[in-house]
Amino acid sequence: MVKLIVGKKGTGKTKMLIEQVNAAEKASNGCVICIEKGLTLNKDITHKVRLMDTDSYKISDAAALYGFIAGIAASNYDITDMFLDSTLRICGGLDALEDLVAKVEALAEAGKFNFTATVSAAPEEVPASLAKFI
Repeated sequence: MVKLIVGKKGTGKTKMLIEQVNAAEKASNGCVICIEKGLTLNKDITHKVRLMDTDSYKISDAAALYGFIAGIAASNYDITDMFLDSTLRICGGLDALEDLVAKVEALAEAGKFNFTATVSAAPEEVPASLAKFI
């Protein structure tokens, strides 16, 4: 299942994501992963969650981000939840989001894990094909 937390900057998306990450860790019998741009969440997210920084791996576009997510999924058979913060800053904007979400949806279904991402945009700016994920 894919879920997008959408809203303009300052609307509380990251706070909502942090709450969901920590709740998922408590409920999970497997691995919970959180991907972010820069190490800003390390004090807010429980140490039991695997926190990964895209800057450390020089990820700067949607193709690299998808490859990173796919690599994580391929190397961890027990992922129950994966979270992504600052999606648009990592993948380069709304143009790349539609394709990224389609690929990640297929990956999450195959791997049987939940995927949640924050998107800094107004809901009406998000492509119509992604409305079902909001």
